[in-house]
Amino acid sequence: MSQNPLNACLGRRDSLLHAYTFGEQEREKLDRDGHFVLPGVLTPDAQENLTRSLSHIHELSRTPTEGHEPNRFSAEYDSYLESLIAHPQMLELARKVLGDNIRYDHCVSLNRPGGNGGIGWHSHGYSDDDPSLGFVRIFFYVNGFEPDDGGLKAVPGSHLYRDAKIHGRTDDALREGWLAGKTHPETNQPLEIEALFAPPGTVALMWTHAAHAVSPRKPDSDTRWCVVYAYRNPGRPSGARWITPEFEQKPIPGTEGLMSLY
Repeated sequence: MSQNPLNACLGRRDSLLHAYTFGEQEREKLDRDGHFVLPGVLTPDAQENLTRSLSHIHELSRTPTEGHEPNRFSAEYDSYLESLIAHPQMLELARKVLGDNIRYDHCVSLNRPGGNGGIGWHSHGYSDDDPSLGFVRIFFYVNGFEPDDGGLKAVPGSHLYRDAKIHGRTDDALREGWLAGKTHPETNQPLEIEALFAPPGTVALMWTHAAHAVSPRKPDSDTRWCVVYAYRNPGRPSGARWITPEFEQKPIPGTEGLMSLY
């Protein structure tokens, strides 16, 4: 698969994140809301490298061919993105959420150029009937977003329903459909849509069952560079585990035990 030649000299141990706080209170907020935002924690070097790598993926994706899916299998097409799977700071963050026993699930680019239509409301599933097994997505919003310009939207508390089939084409459709009459299982407050804001270099954590959507990107805006890495506790099959057999067997430093299904 194609590799970005500019990434060849990048060291896997290069700093990825500034210092941040994610302790008991932050974990409680993630568990209550379903998402947690760490504004501006990506280092300048990481932002530069990610922009270069995601630009590379974007160009590859402009001419798709059969069996060639750079967006969905992004880490398999770029050496820097591959190197972040087992980056010590990445694994430290994932284990703060999931505990020590984790598996890598996928790496997907979510680049949205100006004029992109965004995406409607949806959720994902994993171990829907067993909340002891977690699945978290770690979003890197390299150049950030405004709420009304390619912005991530969420419904705090929706993840606690563990519903993998939440759907709504628009905010109103969600309010009139799945959201109607629902309250937060812990606070008993009505569920409401929250539009998030992300300055450049933001990292966002989200439990897989959380309802989320993305607002359209304005026509005159530049590309919103974003990539998501997903990790989970092993124990159930994952419907989103986008790894080719060749990549699963590739001897990537630091991934021992991370790539297996269980």
